[in-house]
Amino acid sequence: MRIATPIIAITIISTTSAFSPLAPNAINRSTKPSSSLFKDDFSTATTEFSRPLLRRTRDVSSRLFMGWGPDPIWTDAVVAENTPACPSLSCVSLTVTVPADIVSQYKIAGQYVQMKIDGGTEEESKPIFLAIASPPHDPSNEESSPVELEFLIKKTDTNILITSAVVGATVSVSQVLGEGFPVAENLDGLKYDFPTQNVLLFAAGSGIAPIRAAIESGTLGVGEQGSGGKGRTARLYYGVRTPAEMPYADRFIKWERLGYEVVPVISRPEDCKNKWIGRTGYVQNALEEDGVAIPRNSGALLCGVKGMAQCVTEDLTKAGMFEGRVLTNF
Repeated sequence: MRIATPIIAITIISTTSAFSPLAPNAINRSTKPSSSLFKDDFSTATTEFSRPLLRRTRDVSSRLFMGWGPDPIWTDAVVAENTPACPSLSCVSLTVTVPADIVSQYKIAGQYVQMKIDGGTEEESKPIFLAIASPPHDPSNEESSPVELEFLIKKTDTNILITSAVVGATVSVSQVLGEGFPVAENLDGLKYDFPTQNVLLFAAGSGIAPIRAAIESGTLGVGEQGSGGKGRTARLYYGVRTPAEMPYADRFIKWERLGYEVVPVISRPEDCKNKWIGRTGYVQNALEEDGVAIPRNSGALLCGVKGMAQCVTEDLTKAGMFEGRVLTNF
């Protein structure tokens, strides 16, 4: 069981398919670093909106695509930090201290835990599934903690006990679950005749959590060879309703320095306090506009609502990307 959310120019040309049929010219509409698009923008919207997908032939679910895994084995964890994750306050960044053996179970970006806290109604005390947002522990990185896990949680009426937990509060977490993004098996090695030279990443809303873990884990081979990378290029399409609802915008500069082009996509520009000059619509619309350069030499990671994942997967495989290289963590 698994949870639930760039176009890249390269110099080696595949003899099979140079461009995606989605966009024969594989246009690049991004002209500025993503970090330059954010200027203290706050959303004027404070409630949930129902908005039809721009592509009217497809239905989009508002829930993360998830299922049930093995029975959880519960362990006490202590809240080390709980801070707003975006200006709209719709999400929190929650860091918990756990026994070292729990952190050691976390090997691959995209894995998750269940979490619960007692003391509320039956509905409020039900466990929730949370992808781990921090990368797997790296002993060589002094910023990487051997006893902490970080999560990105969108606030709902039923998870208020967790999202409002104060520092020092005790929550229950399960063992680390799931297989994560199967990068080593499908993007590396000789499973396919065409080597992976480009990585596309797609996230919607809080689905950015495991994508962040993958980016910061250093396992995607992005960046120049000899500096920790494998010469791959990468682009992240990240969709939310407004800039004020976009967690991790403060990390975009770091990701760009690691070699990732970040393309924020806003679905409700009319609700922005300041004029939005970046991409609009949904991440699947941006993919259709840009196309996939050399799909046989590309792979993808995605996490978000079920409808987005389905649309993006369909478009990538139609473009010629190997289905086995379209990776999810659910």
